[in-house]
Amino acid sequence: MEDVVIPLPFYLTFGALLFVIGVIGVLTRRNVVIVLMSIELILNAVNLTLISFSHYLDDLRGQVFALFVIAVAASEAAVGLALVIALYRGKHTFNLDDVNLLKW
Repeated sequence: MEDVVIPLPFYLTFGALLFVIGVIGVLTRRNVVIVLMSIELILNAVNLTLISFSHYLDDLRGQVFALFVIAVAASEAAVGLALVIALYRGKHTFNLDDVNLLKW
């Protein structure tokens, strides 16, 4: 069987595309759950870039750093979902425009 090697620019282009989609999702959407999913997409794009460069340079430091990013993303998701549940219990909405917690 022939080994197919995907060149590095394809991985970097795909990572950049995922990053841009995530940034657009964070900036344009008002639903808290969609914003959290967009942040996760940004972190996964960074992980893809780190692992791609790590494989290309034959160095494990990028993969180790990606594991730390995965741990941070998991904790961010847990804290974010806890905040979403607390927000929904208090305001009965997921829309960020309807929530103004600093108003008396």
